[in-house]
Amino acid sequence: MGSIHRLTASALLVGAFLGSFGTLRAQTDPKRLTVWDIALGASASELPDAFVNYACGTKGGPPSIPLAGFGEFRKCRPDANGLREVYFEYDDELEYWARALDLTAQIRMYAGTTAYEFPVVASVLLDEVGVVRGERLVTDPRQRSSRDRSEFWMLADFIRQRLGDDGWNCRDLPPEDGETAIGSRFIKTDCEKVTDSSRVLLEQRFFQKKGQRPVDPYTGKPRSDEFESATSFEIYGEEPRSGSSR
Repeated sequence: MGSIHRLTASALLVGAFLGSFGTLRAQTDPKRLTVWDIALGASASELPDAFVNYACGTKGGPPSIPLAGFGEFRKCRPDANGLREVYFEYDDELEYWARALDLTAQIRMYAGTTAYEFPVVASVLLDEVGVVRGERLVTDPRQRSSRDRSEFWMLADFIRQRLGDDGWNCRDLPPEDGETAIGSRFIKTDCEKVTDSSRVLLEQRFFQKKGQRPVDPYTGKPRSDEFESATSFEIYGEEPRSGSSR
């Protein structure tokens, strides 16, 4: 009887699980909060507790000191602008529901911490009293993604469209020693956009660094990952005291 009871309980749990997901599917757009839902100027206590794996940020790199939430921002070391970076990841609950029903489009939509399906490191930058002064997204090659790493530089184009194509001041940087084009394309662009309410910094990179080669000189085999492809995005509600924190 014990086995029967366990099977019955499992069936009920699965039914409840699928029923909950059916309710979500009935909604026009099941909502998963992202960095775009965090308002500049909000205080740490006002931020939604809808994310996971909080930690001190490292300028778009891997997480550092684990945190219980945004409220522990003072555990993070301030940067040159006096801002403390809090790293976070998106809740994966909707992704698991989508995988349970093998919904390909929804899996892509809700998989990982992403922006336009590009894997990103997401973080907010808080001042000494816990007010959100900035937000940061940096493409993350460590995450598995439907996007190939060779496309990561394209995220900058999506962000420019999101924020409006006008008002950008962009400059193409020259190659440094040993940097070369990938085929006919060399992209090393820094852009800035200043409005009455915000300042945006956007970096776009696609090239080969010094020492990177498309073909292994010893084996003659192609090196498919020997290149730089990245987007870095920062937005500030007011201009940082010392400029960009990058």
